Amino acid sequence: MVNDLSFFETVYQVARMIPEGRVTSYGAIAKFIGSPQAARMVGYAMNGSHTQKEFVPAHRVVNRNGMLTGKHHFGGPETMRELLESEGAIVEENQIKNFKELFWDPGKELMEGY
Repeated sequence: MVNDLSFFETVYQVARMIPEGRVTSYGAIAKFIGSPQAARMVGYAMNGSHTQKEFVPAHRVVNRNGMLTGKHHFGGPETMRELLESEGAIVEENQIKNFKELFWDPGKELMEGY
């Protein structure tokens, strides 16, 4: 993916495309934007997403196993889980149980040439 946006801005742009009721992983976003080794940086971007003027649905981005690893960045220990459950996710012990069913892969689901 080639554009003139900063890394974090690009991550936010992709995260905003995640459909309600779907989830993706830090690694899937990193791979889609052409930085497959930067999953941790995608996580850092999600941690700071609350400072953006336009809403970033960071609650829809989890680790590769469906774990809510960023839950402490949502203002309350249960906020991320509550947001995900309100969109149809089944969360038990901080893990999305229907992760495979809800997984949204930007590389497969967005048009080429993004």
